[in-house]
Amino acid sequence: MNKVILMGRLTRDAEIRYSQGESSSAVARYTLAVDRRFKRNNDEQTADFISCVSFGKTAEFMERFGRKGVKFVAEGRIQTGSYTNKDGQKVYTTDVVVEQVEFAESKSVSDSNNGGGYSQQPATRPSPSQAAPSEGFMEIPDGIDEELPFN
Repeated sequence: MNKVILMGRLTRDAEIRYSQGESSSAVARYTLAVDRRFKRNNDEQTADFISCVSFGKTAEFMERFGRKGVKFVAEGRIQTGSYTNKDGQKVYTTDVVVEQVEFAESKSVSDSNNGGGYSQQPATRPSPSQAAPSEGFMEIPDGIDEELPFN
C-alpha cells in the first residue's frame, strides 16, 4: 500500500502548467512545509519540505487557492522517478502525487496568520458552558427531542 497524508503550509504559490495537446490538463507543482512532531538532538530543522504534484481538477484547485502560507491537508501517494539532466547525470526524484487536497484551517485563521489565505467557513465551537467538561460534546437543550429526525 502506498498512501500519504500530509498537513502543512505552502512555501510559495503553486506553479501551474498545462499539458500540450488537444485535451490539455493542468499540472500543479508545489512544496509543503510539514512540521516535525519531535525535535531531534542538535537538529535545527523543525519541518520537512515535501515536493508535491497534482493533476487535473486537483491542480486547478491549487491554481485557484494555492498561495504561499495557506495550510492544506493533502492525500496521495509517493512516486519515485529519474531523468538524465543536461550534464548527462542521472537525477532521482521523489514526489507526493496529491489526489485530494483540502483546507486545513478557516479563513479567519489564515487571514490572521498570513495576511489573506483562502478557505471554507470557520467552524463554530460551543462555549465552555455548553460543552460537557470531559467529552467535548455539546449538550442538547431540554425539550428539543421531538425535533430530532432520528427519534
